[in-house]
Amino acid sequence: MTRVRRGYTARKRRTKIRLFASTFIGAYSRLTRTTTQQKMRALVSSHRDRGRQKRDFRSLWITRINAVIRENKVFYNYSRLIPNLYKKQLLLNRKILAQISISNKNCLYMISNKIIK
Repeated sequence: MTRVRRGYTARKRRTKIRLFASTFIGAYSRLTRTTTQQKMRALVSSHRDRGRQKRDFRSLWITRINAVIRENKVFYNYSRLIPNLYKKQLLLNRKILAQISISNKNCLYMISNKIIK
């Protein structure tokens, strides 16, 4: 049987991992075994936090909308505003409503008046 020279394949694999972990600190960017472990951990964290980011932004938008609504006494609170938006078929998502509430509070006031009438 002929001898298999594995240097190229193994080196290519390690280089790929090292490039991924080049910004890590200490042994996490230098030692192959710890680098692979850290890479796996980083990928798990990024996958988990993509879902968490969506949750966090949604709660931020809800908080912003609720704050402006209570401040202006436009509508009593957020939990009454959203169902009435759907009843009147004003299809504005929470992200857009939050942007409106920050940039132009009068516009949110007009939207709420549409719902009430």
